Amino acid sequence: MIRFIIRRLLYLIPTVFGVILITFILFYAVGGSPASVALGKNASPQALEEFDEQKGFNKPLFAGFWTDTRALPAWESKEGMSSPAVLPVGTDSAASSGGGYRRVMPGGRYRLPTAFGLRKGTAYRLRVVCRSAEGGVLRLMEGTDAVAEAAVTAGRGWTRRDLCFKVESDDTLVLEGLQGGIELRSIRLQRRVLHVFDSQLIHFLGKLLRWDLGESIATSQKVTTMLRRGVGPSLLLTVPIFVGELVLSLSLALICAYFRDRWPDRALVFFSVALLSINYLIWIIIGQFFLAYKLSWFPIWGMESWTNLLLPVFIGIVSSMGANLRFYRTIMLDEMYKDYVRTAFAKGRSPAGVLFGHVLPNAMIPVITNTVVAIPFLYTGSLLLESFFGIPGLGGMSINAINSSDVEVVRGVVWVGALLYAGASLVSDICYALVDPRVKLR
Repeated sequence: MIRFIIRRLLYLIPTVFGVILITFILFYAVGGSPASVALGKNASPQALEEFDEQKGFNKPLFAGFWTDTRALPAWESKEGMSSPAVLPVGTDSAASSGGGYRRVMPGGRYRLPTAFGLRKGTAYRLRVVCRSAEGGVLRLMEGTDAVAEAAVTAGRGWTRRDLCFKVESDDTLVLEGLQGGIELRSIRLQRRVLHVFDSQLIHFLGKLLRWDLGESIATSQKVTTMLRRGVGPSLLLTVPIFVGELVLSLSLALICAYFRDRWPDRALVFFSVALLSINYLIWIIIGQFFLAYKLSWFPIWGMESWTNLLLPVFIGIVSSMGANLRFYRTIMLDEMYKDYVRTAFAKGRSPAGVLFGHVLPNAMIPVITNTVVAIPFLYTGSLLLESFFGIPGLGGMSINAINSSDVEVVRGVVWVGALLYAGASLVSDICYALVDPRVKLR
Protein backbone atom coordinates (compact mmCIF):
# COMPACT_ATOMS: atom_id res chain seq x y z
CA MET A 1 0.00 0.00 0.00
CA ILE A 2 2.71 2.49 1.00
CA ARG A 3 4.79 1.71 -2.09
CA PHE A 4 1.74 2.12 -4.30
CA ILE A 5 0.91 5.51 -2.77
CA ILE A 6 4.51 6.68 -3.18
CA ARG A 7 4.56 5.53 -6.80
CA ARG A 8 1.26 7.25 -7.54
CA LEU A 9 2.54 10.44 -5.90
CA LEU A 10 5.56 10.30 -8.21
CA TYR A 11 3.19 9.89 -11.17
CA LEU A 12 1.44 13.07 -10.05
CA ILE A 13 4.61 15.13 -10.56
CA PRO A 14 4.48 15.13 -14.40
CA THR A 15 0.68 15.41 -14.21
CA VAL A 16 0.86 18.51 -12.03
CA PHE A 17 3.58 19.99 -14.23
CA GLY A 18 1.34 19.41 -17.25
CA VAL A 19 -1.48 21.18 -15.44
CA ILE A 20 0.86 24.09 -14.65
CA LEU A 21 1.97 24.30 -18.27
CA ILE A 22 -1.58 24.20 -19.65
CA THR A 23 -2.74 26.79 -17.10
CA PHE A 24 0.21 29.02 -17.99
CA ILE A 25 -0.47 28.79 -21.73
CA LEU A 26 -4.19 29.49 -21.30
CA PHE A 27 -3.74 32.57 -19.11
CA TYR A 28 -0.44 33.97 -20.39
CA ALA A 29 -0.10 33.00 -24.06
CA VAL A 30 -3.67 32.55 -25.34
CA GLY A 31 -5.62 35.04 -23.25
CA GLY A 32 -4.07 38.15 -24.76
CA SER A 33 -2.55 41.04 -22.83
CA PRO A 34 -3.69 41.07 -19.17
CA ALA A 35 -2.72 44.73 -18.98
CA SER A 36 -5.10 45.68 -21.79
CA VAL A 37 -7.87 43.63 -20.20
CA ALA A 38 -7.35 45.20 -16.78
CA LEU A 39 -6.70 48.82 -17.76
CA GLY A 40 -8.89 49.06 -20.83
CA LYS A 41 -8.28 49.92 -24.46
CA ASN A 42 -7.61 53.61 -23.80
CA ALA A 43 -4.75 53.07 -21.36
CA SER A 44 -1.48 54.73 -22.29
CA PRO A 45 1.52 52.59 -23.34
CA GLN A 46 3.40 53.73 -20.24
CA ALA A 47 0.55 52.62 -17.95
CA LEU A 48 0.44 49.25 -19.72
CA GLU A 49 4.20 48.90 -19.40
CA GLU A 50 4.12 49.72 -15.69
CA PHE A 51 1.35 47.17 -15.15
CA ASP A 52 3.38 44.51 -16.97
CA GLU A 53 6.44 45.42 -14.91
CA GLN A 54 4.51 45.06 -11.65
CA LYS A 55 2.96 41.71 -12.60
CA GLY A 56 5.97 40.26 -14.42
CA PHE A 57 4.30 40.22 -17.85
CA ASN A 58 7.10 42.19 -19.53
CA LYS A 59 9.44 39.18 -19.66
CA PRO A 60 9.92 36.52 -22.34
CA LEU A 61 7.16 33.93 -22.31
CA PHE A 62 9.27 30.81 -21.80
CA ALA A 63 12.96 31.76 -22.08
CA GLY A 64 15.24 34.20 -23.87
CA PHE A 65 17.46 37.23 -23.48
CA TRP A 66 15.16 39.79 -25.14
CA THR A 67 11.59 40.88 -24.59
CA ASP A 68 9.30 43.32 -26.37
CA THR A 69 8.61 46.77 -24.96
CA ARG A 70 5.66 49.08 -25.49
CA ALA A 71 7.97 52.07 -25.80
CA LEU A 72 8.02 51.60 -29.57
CA PRO A 73 5.24 49.45 -31.07
CA ALA A 74 6.52 46.96 -33.63
CA TRP A 75 5.33 47.42 -37.20
CA GLU A 76 5.72 45.64 -40.50
CA SER A 77 4.95 46.84 -44.03
CA LYS A 78 3.59 44.36 -46.56
CA GLU A 79 3.87 44.38 -50.31
CA GLY A 80 1.21 46.57 -51.89
CA MET A 81 0.19 48.20 -48.58
CA SER A 82 1.08 51.60 -47.24
CA SER A 83 3.38 51.43 -44.24
CA PRO A 84 2.18 52.70 -40.86
CA ALA A 85 3.33 56.13 -39.78
CA VAL A 86 5.69 54.92 -37.08
CA LEU A 87 8.72 56.67 -38.48
CA PRO A 88 7.96 60.32 -39.29
CA VAL A 89 9.00 61.16 -42.85
CA GLY A 90 11.26 64.17 -43.31
CA THR A 91 10.64 66.87 -45.89
CA ASP A 92 13.14 65.66 -48.46
CA SER A 93 15.08 62.89 -46.76
CA ALA A 94 12.61 60.03 -47.11
CA ALA A 95 9.86 58.76 -49.35
CA SER A 96 7.64 55.74 -49.82
CA SER A 97 9.27 53.31 -52.19
CA GLY A 98 7.51 50.88 -54.48
CA GLY A 99 5.40 48.32 -52.63
CA GLY A 100 4.63 50.64 -49.72
CA TYR A 101 7.96 50.32 -47.85
CA ARG A 102 9.72 53.20 -46.09
CA ARG A 103 12.87 54.32 -47.82
CA VAL A 104 15.68 55.93 -45.87
CA MET A 105 17.50 58.28 -48.22
CA PRO A 106 21.20 59.04 -47.74
CA GLY A 107 21.47 61.59 -44.97
CA GLY A 108 17.89 61.03 -43.85
CA ARG A 109 17.24 61.23 -40.11
CA TYR A 110 14.17 59.76 -38.40
CA ARG A 111 13.21 60.29 -34.81
CA LEU A 112 11.96 57.09 -33.22
CA PRO A 113 8.59 58.09 -31.68
CA THR A 114 8.99 56.32 -28.35
CA ALA A 115 5.85 56.49 -26.22
CA PHE A 116 7.85 57.01 -23.01
CA GLY A 117 11.43 57.25 -21.85
CA LEU A 118 13.59 54.16 -21.96
CA ARG A 119 15.28 52.81 -18.84
CA LYS A 120 18.68 54.31 -18.19
CA GLY A 121 21.48 51.78 -17.95
CA THR A 122 19.40 49.11 -19.73
CA ALA A 123 20.42 47.35 -22.93
CA TYR A 124 18.04 47.50 -25.88
CA ARG A 125 17.97 46.02 -29.36
CA LEU A 126 16.43 47.66 -32.42
CA ARG A 127 15.74 44.84 -34.89
CA VAL A 128 15.34 46.15 -38.43
CA VAL A 129 14.44 44.16 -41.55
CA CYS A 130 15.72 46.11 -44.52
CA ARG A 131 17.34 45.99 -47.95
CA SER A 132 19.41 48.27 -50.16
CA ALA A 133 19.97 47.96 -53.89
CA GLU A 134 23.25 49.87 -53.81
CA GLY A 135 24.31 49.16 -50.21
CA GLY A 136 24.15 51.48 -47.22
CA VAL A 137 24.61 51.96 -43.49
CA LEU A 138 22.03 52.38 -40.72
CA ARG A 139 23.15 54.33 -37.68
CA LEU A 140 21.27 54.77 -34.41
CA MET A 141 21.87 58.04 -32.62
CA GLU A 142 21.09 58.96 -29.00
CA GLY A 143 20.97 62.70 -29.19
CA THR A 144 24.20 63.57 -30.94
CA ASP A 145 26.05 60.37 -30.01
CA ALA A 146 26.16 57.33 -32.25
CA VAL A 147 25.24 54.24 -30.18
CA ALA A 148 24.93 51.52 -32.85
CA GLU A 149 25.63 51.01 -36.52
CA ALA A 150 24.93 48.25 -39.06
CA ALA A 151 25.95 47.89 -42.71
CA VAL A 152 23.40 46.75 -45.28
CA THR A 153 24.92 44.89 -48.20
CA ALA A 154 23.77 45.57 -51.74
CA GLY A 155 21.01 43.31 -53.06
CA ARG A 156 17.26 42.93 -53.51
CA GLY A 157 16.78 40.38 -50.73
CA TRP A 158 15.60 41.36 -47.27
CA THR A 159 18.09 41.13 -44.45
CA ARG A 160 17.84 41.57 -40.69
CA ARG A 161 20.10 43.92 -38.81
CA ASP A 162 20.24 44.27 -35.01
CA LEU A 163 21.26 47.61 -33.53
CA CYS A 164 22.16 46.90 -29.89
CA PHE A 165 22.69 49.83 -27.56
CA LYS A 166 22.57 50.89 -23.93
CA VAL A 167 20.51 53.86 -22.83
CA GLU A 168 22.63 56.47 -21.05
CA SER A 169 20.45 59.60 -21.20
CA ASP A 170 16.99 60.92 -21.95
CA ASP A 171 17.97 62.10 -25.43
CA THR A 172 15.80 61.28 -28.43
CA LEU A 173 16.66 58.17 -30.46
CA VAL A 174 17.22 58.90 -34.14
CA LEU A 175 17.68 56.42 -36.99
CA GLU A 176 20.06 57.82 -39.63
CA GLY A 177 20.77 56.55 -43.13
CA LEU A 178 24.28 56.77 -44.56
CA GLN A 179 25.53 56.18 -48.10
CA GLY A 180 22.88 54.41 -50.23
CA GLY A 181 19.12 54.43 -49.79
CA ILE A 182 17.68 51.71 -47.55
CA GLU A 183 14.14 50.30 -47.58
CA LEU A 184 12.62 49.36 -44.22
CA ARG A 185 10.10 46.52 -43.98
CA SER A 186 9.79 46.17 -40.19
CA ILE A 187 11.11 47.60 -36.94
CA ARG A 188 10.99 46.05 -33.49
CA LEU A 189 12.41 47.43 -30.25
CA GLN A 190 13.29 44.92 -27.52
CA ARG A 191 14.74 45.15 -24.01
CA ARG A 192 17.35 42.77 -22.61
CA VAL A 193 16.43 40.81 -19.46
CA LEU A 194 18.71 39.63 -16.67
CA HIS A 195 19.34 36.10 -17.98
CA VAL A 196 17.89 33.51 -20.32
CA PHE A 197 15.54 32.08 -17.67
CA ASP A 198 14.24 35.47 -16.54
CA SER A 199 10.87 34.61 -18.11
CA GLN A 200 7.17 34.63 -17.31
CA LEU A 201 7.09 30.82 -16.94
CA ILE A 202 9.92 30.76 -14.37
CA HIS A 203 8.34 33.73 -12.60
CA PHE A 204 5.02 31.84 -12.52
CA LEU A 205 6.65 28.64 -11.18
CA GLY A 206 8.49 30.59 -8.48
CA LYS A 207 5.26 32.19 -7.28
CA LEU A 208 3.54 28.79 -7.16
CA LEU A 209 6.37 27.31 -5.08
CA ARG A 210 5.86 30.15 -2.59
CA TRP A 211 2.09 29.58 -2.84
CA ASP A 212 1.77 33.12 -4.11
CA LEU A 213 -1.18 33.28 -6.50
CA GLY A 214 -0.82 37.00 -7.04
CA GLU A 215 -3.12 39.89 -6.19
CA SER A 216 -6.60 40.61 -7.43
CA ILE A 217 -6.66 43.31 -10.08
CA ALA A 218 -10.07 44.53 -8.94
CA THR A 219 -9.61 44.53 -5.14
CA SER A 220 -5.77 44.54 -4.76
CA GLN A 221 -6.12 41.71 -2.22
CA LYS A 222 -4.03 38.56 -2.22
CA VAL A 223 -5.75 35.77 -4.12
CA THR A 224 -4.81 33.23 -1.43
CA THR A 225 -6.58 35.38 1.17
CA MET A 226 -9.67 35.61 -1.02
CA LEU A 227 -9.67 31.85 -1.56
CA ARG A 228 -9.39 31.14 2.18
CA ARG A 229 -12.22 33.54 2.90
CA GLY A 230 -14.50 32.12 0.22
CA VAL A 231 -13.88 28.38 0.55
CA GLY A 232 -15.72 28.14 3.90
CA PRO A 233 -19.13 29.36 2.69
CA SER A 234 -18.74 27.30 -0.48
CA LEU A 235 -18.10 24.08 1.43
CA LEU A 236 -20.97 24.81 3.83
CA LEU A 237 -23.20 24.85 0.77
CA THR A 238 -21.74 22.13 -1.45
CA VAL A 239 -20.88 19.44 1.13
CA PRO A 240 -24.49 19.03 2.41
CA ILE A 241 -25.70 18.98 -1.21
CA PHE A 242 -23.11 16.35 -2.10
CA VAL A 243 -23.78 14.08 0.89
CA GLY A 244 -27.56 14.46 0.77
CA GLU A 245 -27.77 13.82 -2.96
CA LEU A 246 -25.44 10.79 -2.72
CA VAL A 247 -27.31 9.10 0.14
CA LEU A 248 -30.72 9.81 -1.34
CA SER A 249 -29.77 8.74 -4.88
CA LEU A 250 -28.17 5.48 -3.71
CA SER A 251 -31.15 4.65 -1.48
CA LEU A 252 -33.68 5.26 -4.26
CA ALA A 253 -31.49 3.35 -6.73
CA LEU A 254 -31.54 0.31 -4.40
CA ILE A 255 -35.34 0.58 -4.18
CA CYS A 256 -35.51 0.66 -7.99
CA ALA A 257 -33.29 -2.43 -8.17
CA TYR A 258 -35.39 -4.37 -5.68
CA PHE A 259 -38.76 -3.38 -7.22
CA ARG A 260 -37.46 -3.59 -10.79
CA ASP A 261 -40.13 -3.44 -13.50
CA ARG A 262 -42.81 -2.74 -10.89
CA TRP A 263 -44.65 0.45 -10.07
CA PRO A 264 -42.12 1.83 -7.47
CA ASP A 265 -39.33 1.43 -10.03
CA ARG A 266 -41.35 3.01 -12.83
CA ALA A 267 -42.49 5.87 -10.61
CA LEU A 268 -38.89 6.66 -9.62
CA VAL A 269 -37.76 6.50 -13.25
CA PHE A 270 -40.52 8.95 -14.19
CA PHE A 271 -39.46 11.14 -11.26
CA SER A 272 -35.79 11.16 -12.33
CA VAL A 273 -36.65 11.95 -15.96
CA ALA A 274 -38.86 14.82 -14.78
CA LEU A 275 -35.98 16.19 -12.70
CA LEU A 276 -33.65 15.95 -15.69
CA SER A 277 -36.11 17.82 -17.88
CA ILE A 278 -36.36 20.89 -15.64
CA ASN A 279 -33.62 23.47 -15.94
CA TYR A 280 -31.48 24.19 -12.88
CA LEU A 281 -32.39 27.87 -13.01
CA ILE A 282 -36.12 27.05 -12.88
CA TRP A 283 -35.67 25.32 -9.52
CA ILE A 284 -33.96 28.42 -8.13
CA ILE A 285 -36.67 30.79 -9.35
CA ILE A 286 -39.51 28.56 -8.10
CA GLY A 287 -37.83 27.99 -4.76
CA GLN A 288 -37.14 31.65 -4.14
CA PHE A 289 -40.55 32.88 -5.29
CA PHE A 290 -42.87 30.32 -3.69
CA LEU A 291 -40.97 28.84 -0.74
CA ALA A 292 -39.06 31.95 0.33
CA TYR A 293 -41.12 34.93 -0.86
CA LYS A 294 -44.73 33.69 -0.86
CA LEU A 295 -44.65 31.15 2.00
CA SER A 296 -41.74 32.77 3.94
CA TRP A 297 -40.38 29.36 4.91
CA PHE A 298 -36.78 30.27 4.15
CA PRO A 299 -34.62 33.42 3.97
CA ILE A 300 -34.17 34.76 0.46
CA TRP A 301 -30.75 36.39 0.64
CA GLY A 302 -27.53 36.43 2.64
CA MET A 303 -25.75 34.10 5.02
CA GLU A 304 -26.58 35.34 8.48
CA SER A 305 -27.24 31.86 9.94
CA TRP A 306 -27.52 28.20 8.99
CA THR A 307 -31.15 28.72 7.98
CA ASN A 308 -29.96 30.70 4.95
CA LEU A 309 -28.43 27.49 3.61
CA LEU A 310 -31.56 25.31 3.86
CA LEU A 311 -33.25 26.42 0.65
CA PRO A 312 -30.15 26.41 -1.61
CA VAL A 313 -29.14 23.01 -0.23
CA PHE A 314 -32.63 21.64 -0.91
CA ILE A 315 -32.60 23.05 -4.45
CA GLY A 316 -29.11 21.65 -5.05
CA ILE A 317 -30.14 18.14 -3.96
CA VAL A 318 -33.37 18.09 -5.98
CA SER A 319 -31.86 19.52 -9.16
CA SER A 320 -28.89 17.12 -9.27
CA MET A 321 -30.63 13.96 -8.11
CA GLY A 322 -32.25 13.09 -11.46
CA ALA A 323 -29.05 12.28 -13.37
CA ASN A 324 -27.42 10.47 -10.46
CA LEU A 325 -30.53 8.41 -9.74
CA ARG A 326 -30.60 7.14 -13.33
CA PHE A 327 -26.87 6.38 -13.21
CA TYR A 328 -26.94 4.52 -9.89
CA ARG A 329 -30.13 2.65 -10.87
CA THR A 330 -28.37 1.25 -13.94
CA ILE A 331 -25.44 0.09 -11.80
CA MET A 332 -27.68 -1.60 -9.23
CA LEU A 333 -29.76 -3.36 -11.89
CA ASP A 334 -26.59 -4.78 -13.43
CA GLU A 335 -25.72 -6.32 -10.08
CA MET A 336 -29.24 -7.60 -9.33
CA TYR A 337 -29.18 -9.96 -12.33
CA LYS A 338 -25.93 -11.67 -11.33
CA ASP A 339 -25.69 -15.18 -9.92
CA TYR A 340 -24.46 -14.25 -6.45
CA VAL A 341 -27.62 -12.20 -5.83
CA ARG A 342 -29.88 -15.12 -6.76
CA THR A 343 -27.79 -17.37 -4.54
CA ALA A 344 -28.12 -14.98 -1.61
CA PHE A 345 -31.91 -14.87 -1.98
CA ALA A 346 -32.00 -18.66 -2.31
CA LYS A 347 -30.17 -18.99 1.01
CA GLY A 348 -32.91 -17.00 2.70
CA ARG A 349 -31.14 -13.65 3.08
CA SER A 350 -33.46 -10.72 3.67
CA PRO A 351 -33.89 -8.09 0.94
CA ALA A 352 -32.08 -5.49 3.06
CA GLY A 353 -29.23 -7.93 3.69
CA VAL A 354 -28.84 -8.68 0.00
CA LEU A 355 -29.07 -5.04 -1.09
CA PHE A 356 -26.73 -3.56 1.51
CA GLY A 357 -24.54 -6.63 2.11
CA HIS A 358 -23.98 -7.79 -1.47
CA VAL A 359 -25.32 -5.47 -4.16
CA LEU A 360 -24.10 -2.14 -2.79
CA PRO A 361 -20.50 -3.25 -1.98
CA ASN A 362 -20.09 -4.83 -5.42
CA ALA A 363 -21.41 -1.71 -7.13
CA MET A 364 -19.04 0.65 -5.33
CA ILE A 365 -16.38 0.86 -8.06
CA PRO A 366 -18.46 3.02 -10.45
CA VAL A 367 -20.03 4.79 -7.46
CA ILE A 368 -16.58 5.77 -6.17
CA THR A 369 -15.50 6.90 -9.63
CA ASN A 370 -18.54 9.16 -9.98
CA THR A 371 -18.22 10.44 -6.42
CA VAL A 372 -14.50 11.15 -6.25
CA VAL A 373 -14.57 13.01 -9.56
CA ALA A 374 -17.19 15.37 -8.10
CA ILE A 375 -15.29 16.05 -4.86
CA PRO A 376 -12.73 18.56 -6.30
CA PHE A 377 -15.57 20.70 -7.63
CA LEU A 378 -17.03 21.13 -4.16
CA TYR A 379 -14.40 23.71 -3.30
CA THR A 380 -15.37 25.98 -6.20
CA GLY A 381 -18.92 26.23 -4.87
CA SER A 382 -22.09 26.57 -6.89
CA LEU A 383 -22.02 29.52 -9.27
CA LEU A 384 -25.78 29.96 -9.63
CA LEU A 385 -26.80 29.18 -6.06
CA GLU A 386 -24.23 31.53 -4.55
CA SER A 387 -25.09 34.30 -7.00
CA PHE A 388 -28.87 34.04 -6.51
CA PHE A 389 -28.81 33.58 -2.72
CA GLY A 390 -26.01 36.02 -1.88
CA ILE A 391 -23.65 33.43 -0.39
CA PRO A 392 -20.09 34.87 -0.28
CA GLY A 393 -18.35 31.75 -1.60
CA LEU A 394 -15.90 30.97 -4.36
CA GLY A 395 -18.67 30.51 -6.91
CA GLY A 396 -19.89 34.09 -6.64
CA MET A 397 -16.31 35.31 -6.40
CA SER A 398 -15.45 33.50 -9.65
CA ILE A 399 -18.43 35.04 -11.42
CA ASN A 400 -17.41 38.53 -10.27
CA ALA A 401 -13.82 37.89 -11.34
CA ILE A 402 -14.93 36.80 -14.82
CA ASN A 403 -17.22 39.81 -15.20
CA SER A 404 -14.46 42.21 -14.14
CA SER A 405 -11.73 40.38 -16.14
CA ASP A 406 -9.81 39.70 -12.92
CA VAL A 407 -7.36 37.22 -14.44
CA GLU A 408 -5.41 36.63 -11.22
CA VAL A 409 -8.47 35.38 -9.30
CA VAL A 410 -9.74 33.20 -12.16
CA ARG A 411 -6.29 31.68 -12.58
CA GLY A 412 -6.03 30.95 -8.85
CA VAL A 413 -9.43 29.20 -8.76
CA VAL A 414 -8.58 27.13 -11.85
CA TRP A 415 -5.13 26.20 -10.54
CA VAL A 416 -6.30 25.03 -7.11
CA GLY A 417 -9.19 23.11 -8.68
CA ALA A 418 -6.80 21.34 -11.04
CA LEU A 419 -4.57 20.31 -8.13
CA LEU A 420 -7.55 18.92 -6.22
CA TYR A 421 -8.66 16.98 -9.29
CA ALA A 422 -5.19 15.42 -9.66
CA GLY A 423 -5.22 14.45 -5.98
CA ALA A 424 -8.71 12.94 -6.31
CA SER A 425 -7.41 10.44 -8.86
CA LEU A 426 -5.03 9.07 -6.20
CA VAL A 427 -7.82 8.84 -3.63
CA SER A 428 -10.05 6.95 -6.07
CA ASP A 429 -7.36 4.31 -6.72
CA ILE A 430 -6.92 3.73 -2.98
CA CYS A 431 -10.68 3.52 -2.43
CA TYR A 432 -10.97 0.85 -5.14
CA ALA A 433 -8.77 -1.49 -3.12
CA LEU A 434 -10.59 -0.72 0.14
CA VAL A 435 -14.07 -1.60 -1.16
CA ASP A 436 -13.20 -4.39 -3.61
CA PRO A 437 -10.80 -7.19 -2.53
CA ARG A 438 -10.29 -8.15 -6.18
CA VAL A 439 -8.36 -4.90 -6.73
CA LYS A 440 -4.74 -5.15 -5.62
CA LEU A 441 -2.46 -2.16 -5.15
CA ARG A 442 0.71 -3.39 -6.77
